[in-house]
Amino acid sequence: MPDEIGPKLRRLREARRLTLRQLADQVGCTGAHLSQIENGHASPSIATLKRIAAALGVNIVDFFTDDDSEEPVVTRVDSRREVSLGNWNARIQQLVRSTRGKMMQPFYTVVAPGGGSHEPYSHAGEEFGIVLKGTLTITVGEKTYRVGPGESFYYSSRIPHQWVNQGDQDVEVVWVVSPPTW
Repeated sequence: MPDEIGPKLRRLREARRLTLRQLADQVGCTGAHLSQIENGHASPSIATLKRIAAALGVNIVDFFTDDDSEEPVVTRVDSRREVSLGNWNARIQQLVRSTRGKMMQPFYTVVAPGGGSHEPYSHAGEEFGIVLKGTLTITVGEKTYRVGPGESFYYSSRIPHQWVNQGDQDVEVVWVVSPPTW
């Protein structure tokens, strides 16, 4: 996925007339690291990508989508957009083409064994999900929960949270973030 993020990051940064160093100072990393991301030689962590998005005034999903002027009512499986980060070992598909003007951001997520965010992150809003297959381990604040098939979860995204598949089979989750901040 770094190949998809890099060119979009560069376009967004240049459109705002920011140098690598200026953006790096806002994000709290080095210009060299941002350059590696832009050139597809590094994959950012979720925390870094969130800081980059915030500094650029966009959502994470904007690194993976093109500008669409018309939103279809139905999103077909073959029209879903991948917004996965390579180091997560999870396939995350946006269930709507664009979140512009929407109050929710739904995803279909398949987390491979050992995959997950692996670090706590937080953002404005709330999250809801339902596990369709497998067992997802979610840590919200200091508490850890194991969520199995048919079970759902709901929490404030402002609380640092992380998720991981500790099992030996894929975990499938329908995940909704509100408002769209991811």
